[in-house]
Amino acid sequence: MRILFAGTPEVAVPSLRALVEAGFDVAAVLTRVDAPLGRKRVLTPSPVAAAAADLGLPVLKANRFTPELLADLTSLELDAAAIVAYGGIVPPAGLRIPQHGWINLHFSVLPAWRGAAPVQHAVLAGDDVTGASTFLLEEGLDTGPVFGVMTETLDPASTSGEVLERLSHSGAVLLVQTLSGLEAGRVAATPQQGEPTLAPKLTIDDARIDWTQPAVAVRRRINAVTPEPGAWTMLDGQRVKVAPVAPAAVPPRTDDPTADGTAPGSGDGAGRTDLPPGGLVVEGRRVLVGTGSHPVQLDRVQPAGKKMMSALDWARGAGSRGELVFE
Repeated sequence: MRILFAGTPEVAVPSLRALVEAGFDVAAVLTRVDAPLGRKRVLTPSPVAAAAADLGLPVLKANRFTPELLADLTSLELDAAAIVAYGGIVPPAGLRIPQHGWINLHFSVLPAWRGAAPVQHAVLAGDDVTGASTFLLEEGLDTGPVFGVMTETLDPASTSGEVLERLSHSGAVLLVQTLSGLEAGRVAATPQQGEPTLAPKLTIDDARIDWTQPAVAVRRRINAVTPEPGAWTMLDGQRVKVAPVAPAAVPPRTDDPTADGTAPGSGDGAGRTDLPPGGLVVEGRRVLVGTGSHPVQLDRVQPAGKKMMSALDWARGAGSRGELVFE
């Protein structure tokens, strides 16, 4: 089967490599144009462009479907196009070019979380299950009929970045299976079933922590925006980035003759309620922050203008300025 592969970020690279390893004839790779990265804003090829170059594949770079690009795609005489997080809209004229259409690998169990940030919204919502779907691309936002689905349990401790890393590999297997089945005439797309939910891109404002929310909601928000755009809060008028937090374990009661080191409620911080939302305290070798329910334990923070560092080291130094309260 002669295919086009369209994708841009690192999460799309496993799919490209899997398709090549499976023996598909990748006529070309479509990705977005080089983007400025780093402090010096150096123009840098996308991860997919770099992988395509490593594989010796022709690369087309475009952020939109110009008449010239459409002509180039038509000349490739494609059987199908595989698309994984390309980052642009395929117009109707482009959708009609491959014989079997565009097969999109989307990182959710459709119709759940249609949009640009499905994994982030699944983590934010506290879903029990996540996964990936392959579907036939059409003009609507992730509305096309589905070819195949894979699922996995969503660990509440996982960040969006960790979940995406796993799904990028398991989803690549699903994409290969879908295209192989399509080539052999063994698979057909079926309409999506159920009530859709939407997953727009999370902004920097979405990444601000609201410490008045319950601890479970605080933890989910931090995990959802890690690594991008990155969770943050304010302290003394300056922005502080916050790495994923953990439930604050409750020390065993020394006056309880049955205490065995794991007091009732251990692991959820429910035994401490004296910290106001955003209030910090150093307790032994851990740093606790108050929320709307019970405290969470900080691991690492990144003060303005500095690198990510141990929360304990940071709090001991910052504590010399007086009481610490995140806003």
